[in-house]
Amino acid sequence: MGKSLLLFKDIDAFVFDFDGVLTDNIVFLDQNGVESVACSRADGLAFDVLHKLRKPAYILSTENNPVVTARANKLKVFALQGVSNKVEGINKIAEKEGFSLQNVLYVGNDLNDYQVMQLCGHTACPADSHIAIKGISDIVLKTCGGKGVVRELLEDVLSLDFIEILYKK
Repeated sequence: MGKSLLLFKDIDAFVFDFDGVLTDNIVFLDQNGVESVACSRADGLAFDVLHKLRKPAYILSTENNPVVTARANKLKVFALQGVSNKVEGINKIAEKEGFSLQNVLYVGNDLNDYQVMQLCGHTACPADSHIAIKGISDIVLKTCGGKGVVRELLEDVLSLDFIEILYKK
């Protein structure tokens, strides 16, 4: 971890790349050209924690794909898709929602995340990220993309107690 202790209260919003972060970066393609991907249910539970704590979360993806829409809808998060320039995309979200990029935690894995990660105050990446992304990330997670990245980030790095948050009154 490149920076000192990161606290949940210091983060105004979480922004996640889709492919390679919420998926394992593998795409399945059937004979009709229909794509599908695998996502971790552990991350679904992590998004439930973010909702319960009223912490905004977004998906920012260069892909414009129905699988991104379907997963975002299931997670109940806003997805900005088809974004060729992620810097413009995150600036658009921050301006609309009124938060500073210094208080955003961005999770990316590949070179198309490089510039946007340099703008955000906090950054993380999955274990199987591109070496350049690992080099600029504050947090390099132990989990690979699509295997519960958000869960590890919230539970292990930010020390959130899912049982306390989700199941105790």
